[in-house]
Amino acid sequence: MKIRNPELPYYPISHFYRQHFGEKVYKIPVSVAQSCPNREGLKGMQTCNFCDEWGSAAYPEIRHHSLREQIVTTRQTMREKYRAQKFLVYFQAYTNTFSKSQQLRQQFTEAFSFEDVVGAVVGTRPDCISDAVLDLWYETSQERFMAVELGVQSFDNKQLEWMRRGHLVDKTFQAVERISRSTPQVNLGIHLMFGWPGETDQDVVEAAKITNTLPVHNVKLHNLHVLKNTPLAQDYEAGSFQPIELEDYSRRVMLFLQHLRPEIAVHRLAALSRRSEELIAPRWTAKKMEIYQGILDYLRSHQAFQGQKFSPRQSESRLANFQ
Repeated sequence: MKIRNPELPYYPISHFYRQHFGEKVYKIPVSVAQSCPNREGLKGMQTCNFCDEWGSAAYPEIRHHSLREQIVTTRQTMREKYRAQKFLVYFQAYTNTFSKSQQLRQQFTEAFSFEDVVGAVVGTRPDCISDAVLDLWYETSQERFMAVELGVQSFDNKQLEWMRRGHLVDKTFQAVERISRSTPQVNLGIHLMFGWPGETDQDVVEAAKITNTLPVHNVKLHNLHVLKNTPLAQDYEAGSFQPIELEDYSRRVMLFLQHLRPEIAVHRLAALSRRSEELIAPRWTAKKMEIYQGILDYLRSHQAFQGQKFSPRQSESRLANFQ
């Protein structure tokens, strides 16, 4: 099966952006959300065991700045470093649909006041999708590029319970269906994590097959790693959790990609811990280029590529429900 990008053994999101916008586009990650349902303890929920105090913020040193200041600062850095000309504002940290939709609407207005901002990307959870948010996304998608990334993490209920996610997989399927049906022009993606206790290679293959049945446009992969001041750090110190090694993780990525639909774009192949002083294990998570090159070398050494073992029959059942 022919892959879309002959230079890489998978379909990178950068290639999709170039096709869509006619040139390379860069994300400006911003932190505007202050919390999430887990941190607020709603309905007895607890903080996810892997989540640190920054809630996935890419640049915690400027997270207390205004939205405009965050955009200006990061935009200038990217212009100087990459000669970037077009940007997507990525509402990344915590749960960006946890607060009132009117607040997110105002933030969109602020972001789009920059002429070179061509769209928005919102990170959120499957259990934080309201009708008001869907209306906002629909309105935005009529005029600009609008993307949503759902923190799915796993399709296994036991894993979701172990990480204290606060919802089960049915909520994920419901959220994907609601977004797909009510905002068909929204570019929809999901985040998945590998490296759970007891996880097998077959679990990863099954995750790819489930992804194939969903009306999603992209996926972002993470390796579960241990950060300071998290419940997972306590498990690690107690010897009840052992993080995945790079070679094992590379194999899981290979298996996932081999069974993944070729037209699903891939944001990234692994997580990167930007705050190395907070990383406990595994240490390879702090080495961005070594991780990326290591996984690429593994894929190429096994002559593996995205969609290699994909069968169209894998995507029939659930996709048919969204026509």
